[in-house]
Amino acid sequence: MYASCIRAAALAALFGLAAGAHAQSLKIGLASEPTAMDPHYHQATPNNAMSSQIFETLVAQDSKMSLVPGLAASWKTLDDTTWEFKLREGVKFSNGQPLTPQDVIFTFCRAMNNEESIAGSYAAVVQKFADVQATDAHTLRIKTLKPYPLLANDLTRTGILWSGIVEHGPITFDLDQKCGVTGSWPKVADFNSGKNAIGTGPYKFKSYVKGTSIELERNENYWGDKPEWAKVTFVPVPNAGPRLTGLLAGDFDVIESPAARDVQRIKNTPGFGYVVTPSVRVVYFQFDVGRDATPLVKTADGKNPLQDVRVRRAISMAIDRKTIVARIMDGMATPANQFLPDGMFGTLPNPPELQYDPEGAKKLLAEAGYPDGFEMTLSSTNDRYINDGQITQAVAQYLSRVGIKAHVDAMTRSVYFPKRAKREFSFAMGGWSSETGEASSFLQYWVTSFAPELGMGTSNYGRYSNPELDKVFRQAVTTVDDAKREKLLQQALTITLADLPSIPLHFESSIWAFRKGLTYEGRADQYTLATSVKSAP
Repeated sequence: MYASCIRAAALAALFGLAAGAHAQSLKIGLASEPTAMDPHYHQATPNNAMSSQIFETLVAQDSKMSLVPGLAASWKTLDDTTWEFKLREGVKFSNGQPLTPQDVIFTFCRAMNNEESIAGSYAAVVQKFADVQATDAHTLRIKTLKPYPLLANDLTRTGILWSGIVEHGPITFDLDQKCGVTGSWPKVADFNSGKNAIGTGPYKFKSYVKGTSIELERNENYWGDKPEWAKVTFVPVPNAGPRLTGLLAGDFDVIESPAARDVQRIKNTPGFGYVVTPSVRVVYFQFDVGRDATPLVKTADGKNPLQDVRVRRAISMAIDRKTIVARIMDGMATPANQFLPDGMFGTLPNPPELQYDPEGAKKLLAEAGYPDGFEMTLSSTNDRYINDGQITQAVAQYLSRVGIKAHVDAMTRSVYFPKRAKREFSFAMGGWSSETGEASSFLQYWVTSFAPELGMGTSNYGRYSNPELDKVFRQAVTTVDDAKREKLLQQALTITLADLPSIPLHFESSIWAFRKGLTYEGRADQYTLATSVKSAP
């Protein structure tokens, strides 16, 4: 019966019958649901992708992650620690209020005063500011504490809020005086309800029912090209099978992340298309190395074996990355030997291969004092990254072959991320898209010593700390000369790969599938955007 429905939908799409029914509306099936509508809540791709359709940033990125003008029409450095941004004229929020420099200053202040934020990555940018001044109605000057060559890149993730969502007097960048805010700072719930979801983006908030749907409608005040779709509905469908079935049955116009094994099926079904785009997202596991006793590891001696670099290297050697890519990812990924794809700024030109060597892994475990292995739980999401639960199961099987009794605890991302932030795991999966386009992104948040006051190590849940690495990295991110900064980043990466506080597995490729009559521009940042969907010419 259901197969007949699928065939009927395919024939309808083939003859273009579906196109008219969807003329002004668009329905998208999501693999991973945003956890909040607050643009400063959690720096995660589903959250950033959704918020970028409602809230815009000073600096934007195109589909290949090149910097392009956003709410700032232009920007430049006046000296090593002073940046000037020229705001676009004529920009209005979805409620009709004009964008002002004070809205930008308020946004920076709110990023520093969001107690509900996970990992503090938005505050990490503003912490580097010494001062922010509006020099006229359309000009902002940001003074940084130290040279900050990546400021423009980092501002691509800070969605600009309307200052009217709080009670305030004159807005100034005076953090000690709450920047002029006299009322309460906005809460995540105020964005989820739509009360504070007021942005300058191409779409405006209509409704958000967690686990059910997110509805957006076209922002008629939008300063740029008006989006094609008047209404967009995003529906979370974590399982790839039902998501594809929904597309073929006509329930969705576009879906993200169909299973790689189903690409050939989509290709052979009349009336549907797909696009595959390489991404910068690395999937990895992070070790808890900062505690002498870690919660999810059991050893005969009661110690934390993950503190021993030989154990970390053994675990890396136990994993067959090429087989995971071939069999679980169906070739839609690339084995990772470092934390960004080869060729990106600051990466190693010829990184040593992280080889699959189970016998070598056993020898290292024995050298470290664990000839019979130990017991460990692998913690991961089961609805966030492509095949994340299956990948974790495969890694557990590889570890069991070298003597580590591995258990898997895979959970929904809404449960997983808060638990990881509380450091409840010992060996935890992660997925990071280095949105600055250079090696500093992963190192800054995940590897450098935990120093939130410096905006560093804020996602270093394993509390790895290496003074040598910190020294090199901190020099790198304050070095304006690109050639010198690149060499310093390569040096920092070399130290990291030798010590392996985290082990990279692979880089995902992203897949989107869609009905006949549409095109989709795939993005390296993996964002699923309504504005990337166009009617086919």
